[in-house]
Amino acid sequence: MKINGNQITPGMVVQHQDGLWVAVKTNAVKPGKGGAFNQVELKNLIDGRKLNERFRADETVERVRLEQKDFQFLYAEGDSLVFMDTDTYDQITLASDFVGERAAFLQDGMKVTVEMHEETPIGVKLPDQVTLEIVEADPVVKGQTAASSYKPAKLENGLRVMVPPFIASGERIVVDTNEVTYLRRAD
Repeated sequence: MKINGNQITPGMVVQHQDGLWVAVKTNAVKPGKGGAFNQVELKNLIDGRKLNERFRADETVERVRLEQKDFQFLYAEGDSLVFMDTDTYDQITLASDFVGERAAFLQDGMKVTVEMHEETPIGVKLPDQVTLEIVEADPVVKGQTAASSYKPAKLENGLRVMVPPFIASGERIVVDTNEVTYLRRAD
C-alpha cells in the first residue's frame, strides 16, 4: 500500500532502498522557506543498520504489513532455537542471535509472536513479563539506606537483576523482559 512520506509514523514498516525498514523516530518539519518534510530515523529489519531520511509530502513510499503468527518455543539446540506454529504445528528453526540477548528469557512451551514478511521471519516478540526463580542472592547489609538498598541477584537463566533486600534465594519473581528489571514477587 502506497502512503505519502508525511504519513510515516514510529513503528511503521516501509520498503525503502530495496529493504525493509521500521520507522524509529519521526519529526514533521515545516521550514520557513520550501516545502514541509518528514525527518525519519529508519532501522533495517534484516541487518540493523540505521538511516536518517527526509520524505517530502508529495513522495510516496510502500508501506509493508507484517503478518503476526503465534508460535510456541520448543527447545534450544546448540545456537539454534526451535519454534512451533500453534495453528499448523509446523516447526521453524531460528538462530539464537536472531532473538538477541532476550533469548535467555525463553522457557519451554512459552508463547511468542513471530512477525513474518512473505513467509520469512523478521522478528520475535516475547511476553513483556516472565516469572523466574532466584538461584543466588547477596545477603542484606545492615544499616544500608532505603534509597540504595537494591542488591544483585542471579536468576535461573543466568541473568543478573537488582532486587529489593527482602528477596531471598529460591523465591520466584516477575521480570520485565524489555528492561531486564525486577517488577514484583510472583504470586
